[in-house]
Amino acid sequence: MHEESTVHTRDDFPLAIQTGGPIDAPALLLLSGQANSHHWWDGIRTAYEDAHRTVTVDYRGTGGSRGDLGDWTTSLFAEDAVAALDHLGIRTAAVFGTSMGGRVAQMLAVNHPDRVTALILGCTSPGGEHAHERKRETRQWLARGTREEQQAKLHELFYTPDWPGRPEDSTLLGDPTMTPRDQVGHRRASDRHDAWDALPSITAPTLILHGTEDLMVPAENAALITQRIPGARLRLYPGGRHGFFEEFAEQVVPDLLGFLVDVGPSGS
Repeated sequence: MHEESTVHTRDDFPLAIQTGGPIDAPALLLLSGQANSHHWWDGIRTAYEDAHRTVTVDYRGTGGSRGDLGDWTTSLFAEDAVAALDHLGIRTAAVFGTSMGGRVAQMLAVNHPDRVTALILGCTSPGGEHAHERKRETRQWLARGTREEQQAKLHELFYTPDWPGRPEDSTLLGDPTMTPRDQVGHRRASDRHDAWDALPSITAPTLILHGTEDLMVPAENAALITQRIPGARLRLYPGGRHGFFEEFAEQVVPDLLGFLVDVGPSGS
């Protein structure tokens, strides 16, 4: 079981927080993808909890974090993450962000370098004009059909044919409780992200992870981020799609944990 709590931000937005693992272990902040709550991590979270105290935050408009739609940005979501850490009394943490969560993690490392002891970015991009966006046919393909058909398409973009799960079994395909307005707010926040100029200022030891067959966020973005962040390391997973960090967890988890051991203690 994971413990749940709520913190109110400076603008009085209620954020739902979830923690797991040993309370005295180094903290690992897990940041989920666009239009997803903490359930994004349900399939793999416990794999990190022998060695770490995991922390998740439901983004505004997802899960237990509900309030008025505002001018949401990845920088704002990063500030929300800091509010969650403050609420829990956690001074520093390793941060693992995937997809839009990787964009949020970038802004957290840029704006609060003293809070991030290590940075892991999965299946994400720097945003802006330099980023490699998904192809137009992929966007058009996702925009057509019923919700069930769209979920099936997303499932194909997240997992290889070898993955045994069904679309209805996955927790990566969006928070079904979100309102259309909140979904637009998330899409706008992710689309407006541009960390290109700020990435070279990141000082945290950084590991970049990406599946080579990711059509949602093309793998070329991993090389761009690696080149922009001083000393960043790159690990590619052949054949991996957008959900590689779950499907290939037997490889990803030890790679991530080994990196954290290699760069030293994280989180307190």
